[in-house]
Amino acid sequence: MSRPISESRSETAFGDFKLPLAPGEAVAEAERCLFCHDAPCIAACPTAIDIPQFIRKIATGNLHGSARTIFESNILGMSCARVCPVEVLCVGDCVYNHLDQPPIAIGRLQRHATDEAFAQGWTYFSAGPDSGRRVALIGGGPASLAAAHRLRRCGHACTIFEARPSLGGLNTTGVAPYKMRADRAADEIDWVLAIGGIEVRTGVRVGEAVSLSDLERDFDAVFVGVGLGADSPLGIPGEDLENVCGATAWIEQMKIGRVDLAGVERAVVVGGGNTAIDCVREALGLGIPRVIMAYRGDRARMSGYAHEWDAALAEGALAEWRAIPIAYEGSGRVRKVRCIRLDEARRPIAGSEFELEADLVLVAIGQSKLAAMLAGLEGIQVEGGRVAVDAEGFAGRTKWYAGGDCVNGGKEVVNAVAEGDRAAKAIDAMLRGAAKGSPHA
Repeated sequence: MSRPISESRSETAFGDFKLPLAPGEAVAEAERCLFCHDAPCIAACPTAIDIPQFIRKIATGNLHGSARTIFESNILGMSCARVCPVEVLCVGDCVYNHLDQPPIAIGRLQRHATDEAFAQGWTYFSAGPDSGRRVALIGGGPASLAAAHRLRRCGHACTIFEARPSLGGLNTTGVAPYKMRADRAADEIDWVLAIGGIEVRTGVRVGEAVSLSDLERDFDAVFVGVGLGADSPLGIPGEDLENVCGATAWIEQMKIGRVDLAGVERAVVVGGGNTAIDCVREALGLGIPRVIMAYRGDRARMSGYAHEWDAALAEGALAEWRAIPIAYEGSGRVRKVRCIRLDEARRPIAGSEFELEADLVLVAIGQSKLAAMLAGLEGIQVEGGRVAVDAEGFAGRTKWYAGGDCVNGGKEVVNAVAEGDRAAKAIDAMLRGAAKGSPHA
């Protein structure tokens, strides 16, 4: 893949928030596992990794087999070990939580095994016998990468169409650098593509250079994994001022290039989701002395994970609860955010206006949906900006499947991987004439 990322990018200022386990630590932690027969951690993992099995193999010194167990269910297991919110997934369901003991460090153990696989150059999968079938994949993020790898194992040729200069989606451009840097995401992409037979066409925007009808004509199946679009604005005065930025656009620039923080002493992050919390922690980590999150609700109602906000507080974050901006002010460059308080029903409180000084404003209130590009295709329904699919990812039109953020509205990387893999299995069955959506049925 091409790597349009700067060697001097801003994200290199960050180290790992969760440090890797030393070999002895990994074995000791693995030996704590109860190896539950009906392990709740498996049910809590969207990709259903056999967690007790991979941990048992670490305990017995079989790292090669441990990594295989992980990759068989989640080909992006290396990045997911770093970026998954395990506190609310597998680790959150560990039986030790009910025994007043620390839960097994599943994410760190998964990282231990998969990092060793990458360091040793171990490969586990090869392309299947050529089926003569071709699949187009729109978008180059985790859902499409997982789908393409599974389809190649089934012998189908794949072409990924990505509008950006490189693959990876938010794994490359959006993941907080204290979890995973862009170059590590690029390493994983190269590892996935090493199976061979996956053509990559970057800088190609489907709907412009290539039409949907072109894909339908030239390919035997189409998978849509386009993710989400641009940052949504608040629609208030002053949005054109310098240093008023969409959160994901700013994070992308910070991860693959450099952000200019000259003269930035005070930052305001608007929103209360995980992207907002990431922005808060990143701004603090880059040395901005005062970072305030302004959120329309209170802490109990924020959608961001509690453990992430706790980490932000420990790093010096501040918050203004039940507050929304009503204008950005400054001469050319933002200097203040004018806000108003909200009541419990999120209605503005008369006379409650106040100001926050700010040299940088990051707006993290959501992203536009890209699924509308499919709205003109008969049989495909777009509901609330999301592609409607069945349990196998079938989108309602012959040969068309979808997964990832364009379907789930913006969940975790592991959800995108699970949906891409599931759709690939359904596409394989369809191409063999055994499932819904088959042009041969």
